[in-house]
Amino acid sequence: MNARTLFYSPIFHPPPDISTRNKPFRPELKHRSDPFRFQFRVRVRSDEKNGRSCSFRVSVRDVKSESYNLPDSLKFEEPLNDVDLDLDLESIENSLPWWEEFPKRWVIVVLCFSAFLLCNMDRVNMSIAILPMSAEYNWNPATVGLIQSSFFWGYLLTQIAGGIWADTVGGKLVLGFGVVWWSVATVLTPVAAKLGLPFLLVVRAFMGIGEGVAMPAMNNILSKWVPVAERSRSLALVYSGMYLGSVTGLAFSPFLIHQYGWPSVFYSFGSLGTVWVSVWLSKAYSSPLDDPQLRSQEKKLILKNSVSKEPVKSIPWKLILSKPPVWALIVCHFCHNWGTFILLTWMPTYYNQVLKFNLTESGLFCVLPWLTMAFSANMGGWIADTLVSKGFSVTKVRKIMQTIGFLGPAFFLTQLSHINSPAMAVLCMACSQGTDAFSQSGLYSNHQDIAPRYSGVLLGLSNTAGVLAGVFGTAATGYILQHGSWDDVFKVSVGLYLVGTVVWNLFSTGEKIID
Repeated sequence: MNARTLFYSPIFHPPPDISTRNKPFRPELKHRSDPFRFQFRVRVRSDEKNGRSCSFRVSVRDVKSESYNLPDSLKFEEPLNDVDLDLDLESIENSLPWWEEFPKRWVIVVLCFSAFLLCNMDRVNMSIAILPMSAEYNWNPATVGLIQSSFFWGYLLTQIAGGIWADTVGGKLVLGFGVVWWSVATVLTPVAAKLGLPFLLVVRAFMGIGEGVAMPAMNNILSKWVPVAERSRSLALVYSGMYLGSVTGLAFSPFLIHQYGWPSVFYSFGSLGTVWVSVWLSKAYSSPLDDPQLRSQEKKLILKNSVSKEPVKSIPWKLILSKPPVWALIVCHFCHNWGTFILLTWMPTYYNQVLKFNLTESGLFCVLPWLTMAFSANMGGWIADTLVSKGFSVTKVRKIMQTIGFLGPAFFLTQLSHINSPAMAVLCMACSQGTDAFSQSGLYSNHQDIAPRYSGVLLGLSNTAGVLAGVFGTAATGYILQHGSWDDVFKVSVGLYLVGTVVWNLFSTGEKIID
């Protein structure tokens, strides 16, 4: 039944042979939790002196109450009992465009996903471009390691600062700033390289400053927008943007380098940030409370499971640092990122030097592990949320997922020293990265579990340790390769994965410990 049919139905227009006194008809707004469910309540009361009068209670979202007078000719001939009539107006729901029915919280998730897509596109392009750049500027492996690690100098600086900023002023502004900053730094990279090594190091550090605020800001936004039951898969989708960004960067960088030269990679990738920022500023809000266009039903669903709505004015550092699960996050983030960042920055070099792939092949074969991670992260997110919905404790789910995220990569990296086939080596890398992606439903989801109000700060704190792993691990890999072999590089990563497994299972929790 559409709105016009409803208005001209007997509910609003009784038959002409029924008469009553002139009584006001006042539709009143009554909220209901189910979307697009309209309730029309007809109440008929006895009045022996003046006949029958009727009043209607109408519940429609965003409808204001108004008064109407019924004609004197209308009168009920027989006494009627109170009648409740529910009408489900499916035609109204079906008439909305699909993009208006799409949940706004998932619009925010998709925008964060696309930001992380750009984040890793702009980061990973250096791992491909460094090969022709090092040949052009005669850089040795130690210099290459220094350039690769310079990104983390700036990345380290803005982890905690970005978390504090996001928790106090809102994630929308902070994430928008980060994308603009790192996009500009990406475009300036070729110019800096031509000016000299010190300029290149500074620009790469500046790029790290922009990308450093992305994860704390995203974590802050999603802690406000996404209910607990959707947390694992929403975070998995966002982090899979990083993996698909690596896929995109590794796939397109060799083509652009061969066709237009290595500077084209930085110019083209960096310019994409302007498109994202324009959409972000018009569609995103730091909190559902700030969004004037958010449907009331979705707002109720989100706020029902939200953290305290009071803004964060001060950070309880002493309380945060006194909790063993917080230190478990910090230690395990370090252990996890050591292996992840080494694979991110040195994988093309490994394919080129050890497996003897050329530049194009190195880029293309690097795509497979990141595609595997994108798939595994989302699969792990759905598994984790399903286990929670089935009654498993959040603590048990986080421990299961992170144990897979540590022991899986450790096992497959130990197999690389026994493999001589390039195809099997690539498969081992893919399996290693694929199991690593289960960490998105483990430690990367845990910040919002244990301290939802301070999730941005907590992620900044633990990711600072993760960035230190990237700084030391990336630079140490260059040193190890000058004095040892790739087997030595992988042994260090495996050792840290095992340490992380023990610490996580002893000290982590999925319960809220900081309110």
